[in-house]
Amino acid sequence: MNGRLLLVDDDADIREVARLSLERIGGWAVVDADSADAAERRAAADGPFAAVLLDVMMPGADGPATLRRLRDRVLDPEVPVIFLTAKVQRGDRERLEALGAAGVIAKPFDPVALPAEVAAILGAAV
Repeated sequence: MNGRLLLVDDDADIREVARLSLERIGGWAVVDADSADAAERRAAADGPFAAVLLDVMMPGADGPATLRRLRDRVLDPEVPVIFLTAKVQRGDRERLEALGAAGVIAKPFDPVALPAEVAAILGAAV
């Protein structure tokens, strides 16, 4: 699967590993951002996107707040959003899915498996 994907995570190393994995293995064109502000700017300038990967825990605006902001201002509400989080207990997953997430991927993730996980979630979301 390929297309344009917005990746939002405050950790530069995670963004780099995920971007390389998604581009080289998954065939995605990845645009990345390190904060809610940067995500909004990138979404406005570089969109539209086939999907968004969004970290849950970020300084300033967290993932759920960033999702609301993106959807209110620049992101088509039909664009699937996948949360990346270290907290993957059932309650956490249900809370994120209640916000409209297409899926949740646990961190740390396997870089080799990440593109397939994204594709599986997006395939199920269509």
